[in-house]
Amino acid sequence: MSVLAAIAILALLIFVHELGHFLAARLQGIHVNRFSIGFGPILWKFQGARTEYALRALPLGGFVGFPDDDPESEIPPDDVDLLRNRPVLDRVIVISAGVIANLVFAYLVLALQFQLVGIPDGFNYEPGALVPQVISNDSAAAEAGIKAGDIILSVEGDRLPASDAAIPTLKEIIETHAQQPLDLTIKRGGEVLNLEITPHLNNEGKGFIGVQLFPNGDPVYRSPQHIGEIWQLAANEFQDIIYRTVQGFSQLILNFGETVNQVAGPVKIVEQGANIANSNANNLFVFAAIVSINLAIINILPLPALDGGQLAFLMVEGVRGKPLPTSIQDGFMQTGLVLLLGLGIFLIIRDTTQLDVVQQFLE
Repeated sequence: MSVLAAIAILALLIFVHELGHFLAARLQGIHVNRFSIGFGPILWKFQGARTEYALRALPLGGFVGFPDDDPESEIPPDDVDLLRNRPVLDRVIVISAGVIANLVFAYLVLALQFQLVGIPDGFNYEPGALVPQVISNDSAAAEAGIKAGDIILSVEGDRLPASDAAIPTLKEIIETHAQQPLDLTIKRGGEVLNLEITPHLNNEGKGFIGVQLFPNGDPVYRSPQHIGEIWQLAANEFQDIIYRTVQGFSQLILNFGETVNQVAGPVKIVEQGANIANSNANNLFVFAAIVSINLAIINILPLPALDGGQLAFLMVEGVRGKPLPTSIQDGFMQTGLVLLLGLGIFLIIRDTTQLDVVQQFLE
């Protein structure tokens, strides 16, 4: 069920993105002939008065189709309500609406979390530090046999405290013991295991093991005092997620060799969502907001076949007073589409082979 919940959230975020494009076009009277969630074979479709609505077999994607380049369309090519015949500003609104929809949705999800779950008000700490995610299969943690969901109880025989000092204590030990073996005691389910781990050395001369660390225990919540508190806290969380996401993309670009293994495809995203659902279903709100913001930022990048690439063409058109030749735009977009599809297939294959169930089968 946790996997289905993660897939449902990802499909919902894609639906929100495409709905943004769709509504921005329809509210301006622009023709839209297709609205599809998913790719591949059609499972269900409905032909409306002006638009075909479809649900396809692969839910991790979607598109809004315009009749501008549809050879079967009966709409005259000079129709003022075709997307390509609209002013640049109208087209900018349509292209950017998916990104805006994802950002608005993320903020509303965070506000809904504070309303339904409550306001964080402390933590019931238990000894140790939780490992919600192992970053990659070639990390020190993976080599030592650490898995998502493990709780690190002690290092070199010293137990980690039941307080907010557990994670800083563990990080300090790891950072100061690069390329030196450390004995860990971990809890996995109802079993206690002893593992040896050797932290890798990073560019700063510090040790790292390639995991995320969360406090071990359960958060305490209180009811919101008023609606203004909810909106303010949601805004703070929203701003923090955007900052950390942009910072992550910057690190990916500046230190590509070190961070490329952290790039996640749809399989990895679903796995992470399933782990979150298993540990604490309330965290699915934050998971949805983070993925939604990531979708928005990725799509706004000026890359071929993404919304940002189309916006870049519109900016050039606005400056030149006329669009670039169709052959240049088509070549740019087709090349980008091939590269993105290739990257997507690579990430799906890589992330699938790294799943625990697949690795156990291969062994």
